[in-house]
Amino acid sequence: MSLPIPLAAAPLISDWISLSEPGCLDLRTGRVELGQGNLTALLQIAADELDLDPEQIRITGADTSLTPNEGFTSGSLSIAQGGMAIRLAASAARHLLLAEAATLLQCRPDELALARGTVEREGRAQPLTLWTLAETASFATPIVDWAAPKPPEARRVAGRPLPRIDLAERLTGTPFVHDLAPEGLLHGRAIHPPRMAAGEVSIDLEALRARPGVVAVLRDGAFLGLAAETEFAAVRAAQWAAARARWPAPGPAPSDPVVAIRESDEPLEVVHEAGDIALLSGLSSQCLTVTRPYLSHGSIGPSAALALWQDDVLEVWTHSQGVFPLRSALADVFGLAQEAISVHHRPGAGCYGHNGADDVALDAALIARAVPGRPVKVIWSRADEFQCAPLGPGMATTARAWLDTENRITGMEVTAASPPHGNRPGRNGAPNLRAAAYLAKPFPIPRSADVPLANGGGAERNAVPGYAIPNLRIAKRLVHGLPFRTSSLRSLGGFTNVLAIEALMDEIANDLGESPAVFRLRHLDDPRACAVIEAVVAAAGDPFAKPRPEGTGWGLGYARYKNSAAWCAVLLELEIEDEPRVTRVFAALDGGEIINPDGAINQTEGGILQAISWTLKEQVRFEADRVATASWLDYPILRFDEVPEISVRLIAHPFEPPLGCAEAAQGPTAAAVANALRDALGVRLNDLPLNRDAIIRALA
Repeated sequence: MSLPIPLAAAPLISDWISLSEPGCLDLRTGRVELGQGNLTALLQIAADELDLDPEQIRITGADTSLTPNEGFTSGSLSIAQGGMAIRLAASAARHLLLAEAATLLQCRPDELALARGTVEREGRAQPLTLWTLAETASFATPIVDWAAPKPPEARRVAGRPLPRIDLAERLTGTPFVHDLAPEGLLHGRAIHPPRMAAGEVSIDLEALRARPGVVAVLRDGAFLGLAAETEFAAVRAAQWAAARARWPAPGPAPSDPVVAIRESDEPLEVVHEAGDIALLSGLSSQCLTVTRPYLSHGSIGPSAALALWQDDVLEVWTHSQGVFPLRSALADVFGLAQEAISVHHRPGAGCYGHNGADDVALDAALIARAVPGRPVKVIWSRADEFQCAPLGPGMATTARAWLDTENRITGMEVTAASPPHGNRPGRNGAPNLRAAAYLAKPFPIPRSADVPLANGGGAERNAVPGYAIPNLRIAKRLVHGLPFRTSSLRSLGGFTNVLAIEALMDEIANDLGESPAVFRLRHLDDPRACAVIEAVVAAAGDPFAKPRPEGTGWGLGYARYKNSAAWCAVLLELEIEDEPRVTRVFAALDGGEIINPDGAINQTEGGILQAISWTLKEQVRFEADRVATASWLDYPILRFDEVPEISVRLIAHPFEPPLGCAEAAQGPTAAAVANALRDALGVRLNDLPLNRDAIIRALA
């Protein structure tokens, strides 16, 4: 049996499951709920294996004091890895407890069944339950000794819609970290330097301490923080301090960071080869380069955290994607044993990778250390969120294809140039937390090796085309030295690389006079890949076979995320008025076994909308070596009145492993938007965002 990765750190049934409270099964997971509905799906998996109703299960997300260490909730791996670990743990608990029941009833385990926690024999309830059996059967037992999951046809909960278990509290309660208000709460604010530079901040500390409501002020190198009795006092004092604080002078910066990335001469690393590209030099070829600007996570609510120091023990409440890596990073910064720190996940306002959640947790912990015994909550401002959180890197990807005499692509070369995508807390041997980099005793953010292709890739993610092309050369150029902090943003380099490959596929199909769908299908030998393309073409009524009204275009995009996760195709209609606008979207997703269809559709729809926004609107702006974007006026995103009609078809394979789907639609959607714009205009735009100004430049 191939074991899911999480079981290496949490091999016992007791790591995942407890039956200490009669009538309720406590399920623990190291994954966190970021709005994607994964805790609901994980609960469904356990309910199936233990024949419980979902209402009988209580699930706890990542908490360093309670749950298994599953690292980061990222990479669309919550179900593919975390869910399969729970399936094995729950099945092990089932078989262990039925063996205990068989001993007590003097029968074989296969004569017994479970129904809502009660043991049955020949359809009749027995005086035994999961909870009474757990009193004598030890869960401190290796999962692998007992795990034997049910066959797919025996599952009754997985594969069916189940309402989100977290929605009622989100809609009617106060579950967010922003809402936490323990007794004695102080409101903290960090006044951030405009750049990641060392050196001490200059300010009149006594005058700051004298501001109304201020309880404590902390200066540590370039870090400046304060705590106040009320949020109003904290905000006013932080505004006063920001207007007067002075940090080291700005450093060198390129006039256009994306051009600097595209023209970088840093070493090129070949990450994948097949066949021999050199043999194709005499064949006709076609090439294009696409670029994307730096992007913000753009969560509607800003990052927040709560911290409390008591007797040299630190407790933190955060919406981080990785509470265990954050604990490790905080231990490094404060010189503590990890056991002296507890990190609890609480919902935030949304997260699409490595945003500011970890950084604000360190801000709160630094300020709280100055007021031991009193909890301190720090909420970033909108400007903080844009200017201090890690950015999604700008990128430039070049794709070149060679055609044989039968107009088939016989070779392709893809080169992705990008700053690193892999700078999460604890990566590359450093905390990778913003304030840690400019304390008096700094923890500089090191030169990143990015995410290796074996782990899904960073800059090169999805740069290997998903087509049957015999000769390939895939390379990446990691661009270091730019003054802008970057890390993981949803789909990493896959967004830009799929855009480049799919734009090139469309250009070649257009030159050959072929339907974009037919041309792609001609280069695919994977029936599941063909199925998602055929599904969207059929759903849209094959618009490529019909004339399009002037100013309207259709575009297709396809990819298998990370070349190992879900297959996704997107076909959409775009109209050009004052601005380009997507009006209809058809998507097909093959995610293997689908645990919760509603969840998979929601994630696909969300990915489509975010990708449309990135492609048509979003762009971080800079002044010299600092981020200049400070508000939504500087950073337009897709509005509610611009949301298109979206139809998602799921192609389920219940007998196949579940595959990550949350990031599968990003690249195909970007490609579909760009290809639809090309179809409408007759001119290709290769530099994002594809907005009105870009169209005017192209037509001029």
